[in-house]
Amino acid sequence: MCTAITYQTKDFYFGRTLDYDCSYGEEIVITPHNFTFIFRNRTVLKKNYAIIGMAHVAEGCPLYYDAINERGLGMAGLNFTGNADYKEAVYGKDNIASFEFIPWVLRQCATVKEAKELISRINITNTAFSDNLPVATLHWIVAGRDGVITVESVKEGINVYDNPVGVLTNNPPFMQQMFQLNNYMNLSAHDPKDNFAKGLPLHIYSRGMGAIGLPGDLSSQSRFARAVFTKLNSVSGSSEPESVSQFFHILGSVCQQRGCCITGDGKYETTIYTSCCNTDKGIYYYNTYDNHQIAAINMHNENLDGDLLIKYPLIQEEQFKMQN
Repeated sequence: MCTAITYQTKDFYFGRTLDYDCSYGEEIVITPHNFTFIFRNRTVLKKNYAIIGMAHVAEGCPLYYDAINERGLGMAGLNFTGNADYKEAVYGKDNIASFEFIPWVLRQCATVKEAKELISRINITNTAFSDNLPVATLHWIVAGRDGVITVESVKEGINVYDNPVGVLTNNPPFMQQMFQLNNYMNLSAHDPKDNFAKGLPLHIYSRGMGAIGLPGDLSSQSRFARAVFTKLNSVSGSSEPESVSQFFHILGSVCQQRGCCITGDGKYETTIYTSCCNTDKGIYYYNTYDNHQIAAINMHNENLDGDLLIKYPLIQEEQFKMQN
């Protein structure tokens, strides 16, 4: 289970939580211009924008969970079990495996408009990366300064939705998540008005009562509503520290604590990492479950004209700043 959001102050930000019960050894990976992606359909790309994001590298190939490119476009894949449906290869289409979808888009597209055009020509196939890494059932959020979309490959085909709230979680499908927001239209960041019954004297006894009814459980539908409410009512300054800090606070509203979601066999779902990308500056910020300090990697501090992956392992242990 995961949550992805966008946020804009002076710059445009994009990121997500990864909520799961185990890690696959993910790390920050920069794919430079001249790295050769070998797509399963052997397609050769004419554009090769550099990418930075979180990935598991298998057999020399970065399997991106989320990433941004040097032109400011961001993308993340989130679990969509039970609804995602991939197809066999189709003649006349760009047949792209689900694990190839993020680099396929980010290596070629600078804007959401370009991504929409590219996606209109693709067929997401049910090709597994390997026997040890079966097909992941996902849907995706694609975001940039010119908009946000949700992409879902289902039995009926590939659906592309404009995403006006800039938030995505997991099930149910995106349009059902959006419809459920109607149940919370009475919520507000302001104190509530007494509309309960005429002549009955009811009083405000606490701050924050305007948001009574906002769901607090860990289900994906509830996290969607909570993230949308928190994001759309969020206020911060426009500086980089203020913007990044507020971004992490927004996603903090949907973080999962160890022990609250049991997955079986002694495992618990936790927020393994939280990311925040400044898409304008190419900076990838993150922290992990056991390290609350925010780390940052700037893709433009690296040689983006190289042909080898640049990798940074995650800082996993808690960092303390002693003041005495």
